[in-house]
Amino acid sequence: MIDTRKVLRHYFKSPTALFCTIIILFFGVLAIGADWIAPDNPYDLRTFSLSDRMKPPAWMQGGSVAFVLGTDDQGHDILSTIIYGLRTSFLVGFGVIALSTLVGSILGLIAGYFGRLIDAAICRIADVMLSFPAFLMALLLLGVLKWQGEIPVILAISAIFWVRYARVMRGNVLAEKAREYVDAARSLGAGHLRIIFSHLLPNAVSTLFVIAAVDLGMVIVLESTLSFLGVGMPLTTPSLGMMIASGYNYLYAGIWWVVLFPGLVLALLILAINLLGDWLRRELNPRMQ
Repeated sequence: MIDTRKVLRHYFKSPTALFCTIIILFFGVLAIGADWIAPDNPYDLRTFSLSDRMKPPAWMQGGSVAFVLGTDDQGHDILSTIIYGLRTSFLVGFGVIALSTLVGSILGLIAGYFGRLIDAAICRIADVMLSFPAFLMALLLLGVLKWQGEIPVILAISAIFWVRYARVMRGNVLAEKAREYVDAARSLGAGHLRIIFSHLLPNAVSTLFVIAAVDLGMVIVLESTLSFLGVGMPLTTPSLGMMIASGYNYLYAGIWWVVLFPGLVLALLILAINLLGDWLRRELNPRMQ
């Protein structure tokens, strides 16, 4: 079991964990409150004009106070698009983590507890899925089936990511199932569901938090990469990856702000998530302390 008080005590003493949490929460608040915080909706036809395209940031010559970070080739406000793009990144990231954790945990619990043919079947399916890189599998599903949008991207990425959670959960269940308290519960007449959810799951789930914290950054990068290639989000949905894709062709023309600002936000978000996940991995792994 996780010693919550010990983890919290170490957390508040760690400058890195606190700083990363502040960064993630700040971006999260922007994403949740995009409708109220963003200067305008970048994809509302009434809020932008092609005459405003490629305006530099406000502090540069030719810039406008109305567009603090400048505009892109369609006249969209860069700041507003970044804020709305953060919403897409968080939605896809947490959606994939939640779905993968749910599916992987259930299959891992079933495989580890019941074993035999059920275990063999789930493990073989997991081995087959692991033989395909997550990026290529997601690219194939989205490209061949012509899917676009948050829900299709979540489903496509989760088709691979659930395997890690299932394998880890299975290993944890196998280790916990051999302990005396499980035999004691069984001897007292506890049924399968009670043993699984009251005894095995609470003691086997802690490792999944670490995997989820690390995978969140990977999922956000994967979504941005898919959108950069044009198979992730549709043109009507703001995405940091799509912003970078639409602006990198103008770098040699000196129009750097279209790529720089969304790239910095994406890099800072991923860095904060990865550092916090690394701290959590060290904190919950006694061998690394």
